Amino acid sequence: MLRLALTPRWLGWFLLVVLASLACLWLGQWQWGRYEDRSARAERIESHYEADPVPVTEVLTDDPVAIDDEWTRVRATGTYDTGHQVLVRNRPLDGTYGYEVLLPLRLEGGGTLLVDRGWVPNSPKGADVAPEVPAAPTGEVTVTGWIRLGEKSLERDMPSGQVASINLQEVSDEVDADLLGGYLSLQSEDPESERPEPLAVPDTDTGPHMAYAIQWWLVIPAGWVFVVLALRREAQEGVGRTPRPKKVRIWDEEDG
Repeated sequence: MLRLALTPRWLGWFLLVVLASLACLWLGQWQWGRYEDRSARAERIESHYEADPVPVTEVLTDDPVAIDDEWTRVRATGTYDTGHQVLVRNRPLDGTYGYEVLLPLRLEGGGTLLVDRGWVPNSPKGADVAPEVPAAPTGEVTVTGWIRLGEKSLERDMPSGQVASINLQEVSDEVDADLLGGYLSLQSEDPESERPEPLAVPDTDTGPHMAYAIQWWLVIPAGWVFVVLALRREAQEGVGRTPRPKKVRIWDEEDG
C-alpha cells in the first residue's frame, strides 16, 4: 500500500486533498469570525437596548465612540438645528427604500449630537424629488435613543442636503458643525411631535455562520478518509488480482 501511495498518481491526489483541506480551514475560520462578530453585536444589543438611559456625555466625546458602547441607551437635551436637515438616501425599512432623516442637536452643555429621527418613504413623484418630512420640535427638546457608530463613506457625489451613508465627517460638512463621535438613533422626544417612522428593532440573530464553519471543518477529515479508503481499496484489489500471463512472442518460440 505504501508503494502504491508513493506513485505519481496518488501523490497528486494527496496534494489535492492537502490544498482542499487548507481551503476548508480558511473558509471555516472566515465563517467563525463572522459568527463571533454577529454574536458580539447581539450581546451588545441585548445588554444595552432596554437599559436605563444615561447622559449622552457619559458615552460620547469628540473621539469616535468605542464599539463596546454601541447601542448604549442615552438621553440628551438641546435644540434642533432645523436649518441643517440631512437625508440619507436609499435606506430600507420593511423592504421599502426611502430616506433616513438626520438633524444636529445643539446640546445645552455644548457640542453637537447628530440625531437620526427615523425613516420616510420616497416621494410619490420619484426618488429624485425630496420627500415630505415631519417637522422637528422647536425650542428645547430632550431626546432618548441608542448610540450608533458612524458608517463608512460610500464616496458618492450626492445632491446638497443628502448623503449616501451616515459618515460623520461627511454629515459634519453638510451641517457645518463638529459632531460628537457617534450618532443617536431616536427612540423618543420630549415634548412629543410628529416624527418620521421609527427605525426597525435591531436583529440579534447570529445567522448560520457557526454551522457553516463547522461544516467546512468537517469536510477536512471527510476528504482524508475518502482518499485513504480509495487507496486501500485499490491496494487490496491489486493483491487479489491474478497476474496476467506473459505474452509469448513468435521469435521467443522460434528460439525455444
